[in-house]
Amino acid sequence: MESSSALYRAILNFAHSTPGWFQYLAEIWTELGLLVSAALFVVVWWRARGDSAASVAVAVLAPLATGVMYVASELAKSFIHEDRPCRAVARAARPLVECPPVGDWSFPSNHSVIAGAAAMGLILAWPRLAVWMVPMAVLMAFSRVFVGVHYPHDVLVGLLVGAIGAGVLVWGGARLAQSTVMWMRASSLGLLVWFAGPGGGRRTRSLT
Repeated sequence: MESSSALYRAILNFAHSTPGWFQYLAEIWTELGLLVSAALFVVVWWRARGDSAASVAVAVLAPLATGVMYVASELAKSFIHEDRPCRAVARAARPLVECPPVGDWSFPSNHSVIAGAAAMGLILAWPRLAVWMVPMAVLMAFSRVFVGVHYPHDVLVGLLVGAIGAGVLVWGGARLAQSTVMWMRASSLGLLVWFAGPGGGRRTRSLT
């Protein structure tokens, strides 16, 4: 814990040495990154509609798994009452943003859990996104330490738990989701057929 506190102080000192525009970018990046991930969920789903049922299944499971991991992170916070470093770490510089109130606990970082889960889900749905999603998720997590509201271990664990949890959920639900997509494509309800897509495009290997 002491090593994490020392690293927190060092990162926050570095943050204060950067230009104001860079600090502002770090402040908005986490939220902006979440919006980018949400947009990409829509893109990969739309792209998958012309592919196999397995592709659509993964594209739909990716945001669902991210949502489940966020809920799991919130539940963990209800049991793990770690105070924010902006209050708990002695001799630390002031945070760049307002310190969250008592009761909004620090471990794990919800933003990092979401970043890790979204990155994993999107990579499974479209592997070429890895070159963008991995650094994006890491930077989203790092920004939470940079602005002073999380310990380094909060974001590291959040990233890993989010990514691993989402991967397990997508893999575990792939068979059922694929069967559901095939049923939707054979349905007489136009909305279901539209959502599942016509298929007939590239064939993607199933996760199961």
